Amino acid sequence: MLRVGLTGGIGSGKSEVSRRLAARGAVVIDADAIAREVVEPGTPGLAEIVTAFGDGVLRPDGRLDRETLGSIVFADPERRETLNAIVHPKVGARAAELERSAPRDAVVVHDVPLLAENGLAPRYDLVIVVDAPGEVRVRRLTESRGMTERDARARIAAQASREDRLRIADIVIANEGSIGDLDARVGEVWETLLSRLPAQAHAEEQVQE
Repeated sequence: MLRVGLTGGIGSGKSEVSRRLAARGAVVIDADAIAREVVEPGTPGLAEIVTAFGDGVLRPDGRLDRETLGSIVFADPERRETLNAIVHPKVGARAAELERSAPRDAVVVHDVPLLAENGLAPRYDLVIVVDAPGEVRVRRLTESRGMTERDARARIAAQASREDRLRIADIVIANEGSIGDLDARVGEVWETLLSRLPAQAHAEEQVQE
């Protein structure tokens, strides 16, 4: 098994890369998807959030109002830490469970938006960073997500810097061109990942012997 951490700042195109790796055969474990799963109605995660933040973070149907909660924690680092202490262990446990169920010869890609921010790089055999200049990311966020320029820049500024993210990268996927360019680059990276598998599997066999 090859354990890969995939990250990139908001608007970088990380989700596009994740989808393309999955289409080529990677087992993708999406931290954002798991974070939603562990706070579904009836889960201990949602109950703990309501205890910490009150009923005001629930929608009328009993689901978590992510926008309201986001507005609370985005402006208050201490409350953000409270939320992280509830959600992160549950996400980590579920991600580990999904990884254990993957085939031993799989390329397992952990799609983790805040990989750099949370110092998670050492957990993986290698780290892929999807990178795009700040102005490109702002344009994508305003055009495709309907954000104001001010909101887009605030969201970017709240994450790790481009330099900090690139510092932990073993592989960089530059994404400022066309979708075709991106697809070609992902194809190259996929071949690199596959080339890492046999050597690692052989090493594991030797250890077991």
